[in-house]
Amino acid sequence: MHGYPHLETVRAALTALYKRLSYDTVHTFETSVAPADVAFHDQDDLYLGVQRVAREMVRHLRLPDARMIVGFREMDHAAYVELAAGPEYFIELNDRFRTHRRDIGAALAHEVMHVYLHRLGLSFPGTRDNEILTDTATTYLGAGWLLLDAYREDGATSQKLGYLTPEEFGYVLAKRASAFGEAPETWFTSAQAYTAYTKGLAHARRDEQQPPLTAAGWAGRRRYAKDRRYALDHGGAVAAGGSYSFSLDHGTLRVTFPCPTCHQRIRVPARGRMRVRCTLCRTVLECDA
Repeated sequence: MHGYPHLETVRAALTALYKRLSYDTVHTFETSVAPADVAFHDQDDLYLGVQRVAREMVRHLRLPDARMIVGFREMDHAAYVELAAGPEYFIELNDRFRTHRRDIGAALAHEVMHVYLHRLGLSFPGTRDNEILTDTATTYLGAGWLLLDAYREDGATSQKLGYLTPEEFGYVLAKRASAFGEAPETWFTSAQAYTAYTKGLAHARRDEQQPPLTAAGWAGRRRYAKDRRYALDHGGAVAAGGSYSFSLDHGTLRVTFPCPTCHQRIRVPARGRMRVRCTLCRTVLECDA
C-alpha cells in the first residue's frame, strides 16, 4: 500500500502526543536513535545483540525500570509484545529476524514504543488506529526512521514493517525533521526509503502552505479570500473547501485552521495579517486571516 490512506489518524496521533506529553517532554527527544547504536552485524551473537539493541530503545525512551526479554518464534506478524504491569516485558520477534538482523532495531523500536504508550495510558480505540498511533509516536520521537529504512523492494522480494505506508512514514519523519532540525535522509540504507521520505517531505511542506498561513500560494490565497467573503455575506456560514472553516462570534468573523506542526485546530479573528502562537506545540505562525 502506498499514498496517504491513514493521514487523518496520523495527524490525530501527533496532536495526541503533544497533548499527553506536553511540548517540553516532546522536545526531550530532540536527538534520534543513532545508526551506530542499533547496528547489528552478522558476526554478532544473536541474543546478546538483540538485548543490546533492546536496551538502546529502552534508554532512548527513558524507561530505566523496564527490562525487555526478547525471543524468537514463528508468527504471521513481525513482532509481538505482552503488555503487563512490568518491570519485565516479553517481546517475541518473527523467526525470520534470526537471519535478517539489520531490521531487528526497527521491530524492537515499534514494540518498545507499545510499552512506552502503555505506561503513558495513551491509546486509540481499535487495533488499526492504535498501531498507527504507535508507528507515528515511534517516528516522531526519534526511532521510527528505522521502520522506514526497513522498506525495501527489488526484482524478487519486498519488505515493509509497520502499519503506515512508506510515504506516511516519510511524512511523519519530515514533521520531526522540521521540528527538531534533523536531516534523516543521511541515515537511509534503502533507496526506496529515501524516495518515500522525499515524497512525505513534499506532502508535509504543503501543510505549511495552506491559507490562512502567509506561505500559501496565490491560488490558495485567492480561494481563501473568496471563502471569507462568502462567510461574511452568509452570517459566518462555514466555507467549503480547504482545511479551514469560518464562524461568526458576537459579530466577529473567525477562522479555524490546523497547526501545521501538531494539527491542533487554532481559532483567530479573520482580520488580516497577524502572528499566532499555537498553544500546544508553541509554533509561531505567520497568518493573513
